[in-house]
Amino acid sequence: MSLKTPSASPDVAGGPPPERAASRLTPQALLRVPHGGLVVVLVLVAVFTALQADSFTSSQNLLNVFRQISVTAVIAAGLTLLMTSGGMDFSMGSNAAVTVSVAAQLLHDGRSTAVTVVLTLLLATLIGLVNGLVVTYTRVAPFVATLASAMLLDGVALLVLDGESITIGQRMWALGNDKVLGIPYLCVVAIAVLAVIGLAMRFTTFGRDAFAMGGNEHVARLSGIDVSGRKLALYALAGGLAGLAGLMLLSRLGAAAPNTGGLQLQLTAVAAVVIGGTSLAGGRGTVVGTVLGVVLLGVVANALNLLQVNSYYQFVVTGGVLLVAAIVNEFQRKSEPGR
Repeated sequence: MSLKTPSASPDVAGGPPPERAASRLTPQALLRVPHGGLVVVLVLVAVFTALQADSFTSSQNLLNVFRQISVTAVIAAGLTLLMTSGGMDFSMGSNAAVTVSVAAQLLHDGRSTAVTVVLTLLLATLIGLVNGLVVTYTRVAPFVATLASAMLLDGVALLVLDGESITIGQRMWALGNDKVLGIPYLCVVAIAVLAVIGLAMRFTTFGRDAFAMGGNEHVARLSGIDVSGRKLALYALAGGLAGLAGLMLLSRLGAAAPNTGGLQLQLTAVAAVVIGGTSLAGGRGTVVGTVLGVVLLGVVANALNLLQVNSYYQFVVTGGVLLVAAIVNEFQRKSEPGR
């Protein structure tokens, strides 16, 4: 019996032929990589900016970028969990603005830092809870309820400040400017918040309930989940994190001024969350994607400053990046198995 010597097959002996391997590097294949498109855009923006502005890669500039995005990251973390559950809070930036105003006024009037922090965090959490009560028990759409709340809170912040700036001197200076092991305290706080939210979404019943509610609230209720209670907790948590972001912003600026925080901060956070792949319809969200979205928007804003581009273009770029990311995320969702 003669034995046939098998011909060498590139697929078996040496892996796929080069032309086949190259054919796999398609846009469709890239879309199947988690956050692949977002990472590519981030790298391209960073490389282009580094080539155009030498100061971009300096340690001082990078630390400034991380300080700036830390506030947005804390708001975006709470928003990621809330949007995953099918909720929305457009008032978190305005909640932060109220926190900045009230905290600055309390410190200016001689209240201790500890008392100020506790009172403002409780106030911010209460604001979030009120939003949750309105959304849960009046059935008003979260978008409408929280947008109205945002306008109301912006007005409250202006009334507290009476249209003037309030400085706090060296109070809370350490939080906004000091470092630990070379890492700014603001970044440490943001990383801790993101880590807790990420772990909660992945490993806790609270996080799994959020995904279930976002997927189908009616089914989640039939499954025994206390949907109303979970909603109240989620909105209260979002409010508390907005208050924490406000305190971080105050510590970095050292003063409260009209229009600090507010809608611009909120839209940046929403853009980062959506860019990161969290679904506006609920049921899908990831903290890793949110981190990448926050970093991308921070790098883009820093690049525009270093390249001396008119600051008004930042809104144009943010809107454009958000639109492109939303389109890419939709294609990526459709390319997932089972879609």
